[in-house]
Amino acid sequence: MNRRAFLGLIASLTPRDVGGASTPIPIIDTHIHLFDPRRPQGVPWPDKDDKVLYQPALPGRFRRVTQGLGIVGAIEVECSPWLEDNQWVLDVASRDTIVVGTVGNLEPGLPGFRKNLERFHHNPLFRGIRCGNLWGRNLAEDVSKPDFVSDLQALADGGLTLDTANQDAALISATVRLTDKVPTLRVVIDHLPHLDPPSEPAARKNLQADLRELGGRPQVYVKLSEVLRRVGGQGHYDASFYRSRLDELWGTFGEGRLMYGSDWPNSDPWGTYPQVLSVIREYVSNQGSAATEKFLWKNSLQAYRWVRRAENQPGPTHIPAALR
Repeated sequence: MNRRAFLGLIASLTPRDVGGASTPIPIIDTHIHLFDPRRPQGVPWPDKDDKVLYQPALPGRFRRVTQGLGIVGAIEVECSPWLEDNQWVLDVASRDTIVVGTVGNLEPGLPGFRKNLERFHHNPLFRGIRCGNLWGRNLAEDVSKPDFVSDLQALADGGLTLDTANQDAALISATVRLTDKVPTLRVVIDHLPHLDPPSEPAARKNLQADLRELGGRPQVYVKLSEVLRRVGGQGHYDASFYRSRLDELWGTFGEGRLMYGSDWPNSDPWGTYPQVLSVIREYVSNQGSAATEKFLWKNSLQAYRWVRRAENQPGPTHIPAALR
């Protein structure tokens, strides 16, 4: 971590006044992954040849890499297509209060979706599911299927959230159509800063129009995750390098709909956790303290209705006894 990035991180830790006391703004990381390659069944991802990622990613390790950074809670987003890994994650999460919610893997439109949704939703940590360009699925095609849309209406009726994964122009367009069909569904667009706009002018114009349309829909949220890039093999840890793209997304979705997500540990090849956080905090701190607080935790509470499990976590004062 270079000196400028470190100073940006320290500067972003500006205190806020709460009841006359000066305290730092707490952070909910809305995008981490949990897995353990040591399990007898192994893991479907990451690949065992990945020397950076192929190691246990569990809440205890997450606590260690974020120590002293103000992270008080995290939402796990599923990185496995195996049905029973939904339960594995919920079991792991139940043992550590740092996890305030999980986004699971269920495939809408298939037999058994409603039954499995009811099964996992019995656990209050289960806050939604993930769909998009992953595991051989294609939301752009699925959104035209009545059973798929009906299952997502059931997701919305249950007060749960849909994360869309691995953005491209077709997925953004499909998200517009989906929210036309299920307007009560809260949708979280993951990793939008990493989307490369099409080079063809007409396609780029269509993408911009779709983003503006989604920007006007209050039930659609965006994670400023996967921000870091390498150019010529060099990492960049200065917010000014990313400012134009982040300004565009901030202007489109506004301070009430953007959230912080690290993508840990999938972010490790791009930079350390402090480097990931410092870039986005340096940028967001310039938007003002009220906007910073929305970005760092308040918007995620609106998007996910996550569960407060510890005294240092913000949000509703009631902490469910079963999840303390």
